[in-house]
Amino acid sequence: KNKNLFLLPANTNLAQAEIDLVGMQQREYALKRVLSSVEADVIIIDCPPALGLLTINALTAADGVLIPVQAEYFALEGLGQLMRTIQLVRNGLNTKLEIFGVVLTMFTKRTVLSEQVQVEVTKHFTQKVFTTVIPRNIRLAEAPSYGRTIFEHDRWSKGAKAYKALAEEVAKRANI
Repeated sequence: KNKNLFLLPANTNLAQAEIDLVGMQQREYALKRVLSSVEADVIIIDCPPALGLLTINALTAADGVLIPVQAEYFALEGLGQLMRTIQLVRNGLNTKLEIFGVVLTMFTKRTVLSEQVQVEVTKHFTQKVFTTVIPRNIRLAEAPSYGRTIFEHDRWSKGAKAYKALAEEVAKRANI
């Protein structure tokens, strides 16, 4: 049995893939059909931040959702919309869909706002919030402009260390 995790968001332009889905029969299940033949313990589906057909496909195919939340005010508003979408998918397309976890990103210890967002997210998701937080880090921001992962760009940066810690925490929670 596959264990699927769903990860938001990706920074790739997948507009053509979304356009291709528009006319397809049972388009919400396209990714699930493709993944049904894949043998793996864990499949991570990295999606665009928009709540379009690609995201609906991923939610329909996944068992769990890993939600990154920027430690900023508007992220909380977007989180509410995502939660409504997850509930709609759970009700109509994928009854197995669960929240696997929530991770705070772009966190700045020096700001009250980051701490306020952390309090609100923890209040709503309690045990689902990962201990690891991803800091706001210039090396993380630079890496994509060089076409590199953070581990290729600066594996000793605070951002890289945080993502490594998150990967370990995710693996532990998923029992892998």
